[in-house]
Amino acid sequence: MQRVDTVIIGAGHAGLATSRLLTDAGRDHVVLDRGRLAESWRSARWDSLRLLTPNWMSRLPGWSHQGPDAEGFMTVPELVGYLESYAQSFDPPVRQRTSVLAVRPVDGGYQVTTTTDDAWSARNVVVAAGPRPRVPALATRLHPDVWQIHTNRYRNPAALPDGGVLVVGASASGVQIASELRQAGRDVVLAVGAHTRLPRRYRGMDIMWWLEQIGALDRTIDDAGDARRARREPSAQLVGGLGRPDLNLGRLRELGVVVTGRLDDLDGHRARFRDDLPLTTTAADARLRRTLRTIDQYIATSGLEGEVLPPADVPAVLMSGAPESLDLRAAGISTVVWATGSHYRYPWLRVPVADVYGEIKQYRGVTPAPGLYVIGLRFMHRRNSQFIDGARHDAQTIVEHLAGADRSGPTSARVLLARDG
Repeated sequence: MQRVDTVIIGAGHAGLATSRLLTDAGRDHVVLDRGRLAESWRSARWDSLRLLTPNWMSRLPGWSHQGPDAEGFMTVPELVGYLESYAQSFDPPVRQRTSVLAVRPVDGGYQVTTTTDDAWSARNVVVAAGPRPRVPALATRLHPDVWQIHTNRYRNPAALPDGGVLVVGASASGVQIASELRQAGRDVVLAVGAHTRLPRRYRGMDIMWWLEQIGALDRTIDDAGDARRARREPSAQLVGGLGRPDLNLGRLRELGVVVTGRLDDLDGHRARFRDDLPLTTTAADARLRRTLRTIDQYIATSGLEGEVLPPADVPAVLMSGAPESLDLRAAGISTVVWATGSHYRYPWLRVPVADVYGEIKQYRGVTPAPGLYVIGLRFMHRRNSQFIDGARHDAQTIVEHLAGADRSGPTSARVLLARDG
């Protein structure tokens, strides 16, 4: 049994951010990861992916992008290299290819057992493990001769079986993969649910710059009326890259993608879709208009009219005439790509802190179990908590709490967990 003050589970950007701050605080710790450093970025992303956030937003504790292309968007290999350089800057105690089998409470802390036959006794544990793919239950009703894959295993069009593709989900991953497949010559059907529509640039500036300026990314879960609903908001229909056209449903239809409403049922080779596409797109456009009005108001009140471009018209996406059913075999559809997001599951966590949805109860990363923390969750506290840029704030809060910098933290956390959890 090895003793350490803190075990961090996960060597992605959130785990590394926490490790950097613990190192700066002189706290003894170890970082465990099931694979290599930044493993999910190496093995669970498609080949052409670029970050949705510009390089200048890749800020971590004690680290930021220093290259000439601040407005560019990193590819996956570039991001892996960025995180490797970050790790080299402070030499974190990372144990790679060390999967956690169990975390159990023991007197005054936790016992962490792993696949390498190591066991750790730790006063604190920080869960920085990434999410797992979410696939709807109706996937089990798909005929076995239709190949199905989640976006975390999709790599490129050539890696799929010949034939058409049904992509389910129209947030960032879904629209990017649908566009890539169509431009590779595949017949593509895109089933659309609730989504967020944003332009890549507005009035001459990247949309992420505007969202930071108007405070949208600093919005906290305390400002959300329904925390669970806020945390399930779909990611934006964005694509990383300068000079690339915005990806929206209208653009995809122009490319020849067949756009439908939400996938409602599967029965062998028969797919049925809801008649909700006009309502869904109208709602997305309404949210878009509200965001752009907020930006315009910010520009006016901040005196920036002379510094940015005039207001630009962002055409509405009008959708009608979508099919409500499809015979996959007759349509030549050989593959279904599930762009249905992810969720957090911790089968190895033997501490009773899960809510009714299987997610860890927490407030600002502090759980009801003393010494147990979590980081990297979607909208964990700030709207950008899951972004590379947002982890630095949550890591700071966790390390300060862990180090006892705020002795009112545990009591306050329990009260707020009851409200938030």
